Amino acid sequence: MLRRGMKRITVISILLLAVAAVAIVLFRCRSKPRASGVIPQEAYVWQRQWTPGVKKAVREHGPSFSGLVFLGAEITFRSGQATVVRAEADYESLRQARKPVGVTLRIGPFSGPFRSDDKIASLIADVSSGLIDQARDAGLEVRELQIDFDCPTSKLSGYRVWIEAIRWRSAPVPVTFTALPTWLDSEDFASLASAADGFVLQVHWLKRHERVDSPLSLCDPADARRWVEQAARFGRPFRVALPTYGYVVAFDKAGQFAGISAEQQAISLLPDGSVRYVQADAAAMAGLIQVWKADRPMNLKGIIWYRLPTGNDVLNWRPVTLSEIMAGRVPYPSLRATVRRTASALWDIQLVNNGQADAPLDGRIVVVKWAGADLLACDALGGFERADEKAGEIRFRFRAESCPLPLRPGCKYNVGWLRLSEDREVHANVISNP
Repeated sequence: MLRRGMKRITVISILLLAVAAVAIVLFRCRSKPRASGVIPQEAYVWQRQWTPGVKKAVREHGPSFSGLVFLGAEITFRSGQATVVRAEADYESLRQARKPVGVTLRIGPFSGPFRSDDKIASLIADVSSGLIDQARDAGLEVRELQIDFDCPTSKLSGYRVWIEAIRWRSAPVPVTFTALPTWLDSEDFASLASAADGFVLQVHWLKRHERVDSPLSLCDPADARRWVEQAARFGRPFRVALPTYGYVVAFDKAGQFAGISAEQQAISLLPDGSVRYVQADAAAMAGLIQVWKADRPMNLKGIIWYRLPTGNDVLNWRPVTLSEIMAGRVPYPSLRATVRRTASALWDIQLVNNGQADAPLDGRIVVVKWAGADLLACDALGGFERADEKAGEIRFRFRAESCPLPLRPGCKYNVGWLRLSEDREVHANVISNP
């Protein structure tokens, strides 16, 4: 009888273990459901001042996205005092885009304490609800309030207190927040994520590099995929923010890091040093779209591109570039040299990019040829210099240190000019420096 009892217990134990194993498998499968197909893609409008170029971009290119998220205001702290700076959003342009909108409140570094009922929390809640009310009064339906707080990972539990206070004041508008990948390893992130209606995982930034020859990157696609899978484990709806922009990085004459800027004027930061340009990798970002269209976590609800391209934003993709990438296609440049006769025997030389992506000029040589005339005068322009010269031919070589920016789609670049002794036909082509 004892043996039979033991056998029964053993069989029951095995069955229970089998059931438990199946339950665990089913739980894991249910906890990580997958999705495929078209993925919603939004864009940030992050400018404080809405210039005519920004307004035009919102009206003309905003409809290409599933939604727009614009910067509403920024709160900064200094010596315990808060300052609120409001962005000059043009609500008429947003209305004309005819897309769902979200508004973002940017909050600068704050070390604490975090309370739900002190003057800091009240100010943040007031500004948050005020942004929603202002947009509504302008005829916009606000789909979300997004909080972008420079929060240290060690303060996430305090951040949750703010999120709860903001969410209570902003109801029924959903409240989301931007999150860094480093937050995902914090024991406090799950609680923070559960306090909001979702979050945006930011997988792009520029790591500081100490030397001019260090590799530069804004977003590693392998890291982005890994972080998305990690974020999905929290079971909360989230989106991922991908980059469209570039930076100019300055180094001193010793090759040491000296500064960084996303503004055009930074090109001449250090006349005695050098500058490098780092841009979001178009092929890598198109690859991520392809991957997530084919297979992604169910709770990855969309992409937000940072930022909406505008006509006067020289350190950002052109709309045609972003459009190709959003479709999961890799855009390519198409660089060619052209000649233009401006007067008798006088010619201008230009480069033209008729492609869909930026065309790097580094390492490019423009070869100009003619026959039956002498070269009377010639000069290089912009970042080019005269390289080699012989009968019936002259070459212009691009100097990378003069300007690191590539030639954008649809744009032209002046290479130089030449005057001949007689009016003859002139040809030009562009080659890579061997």
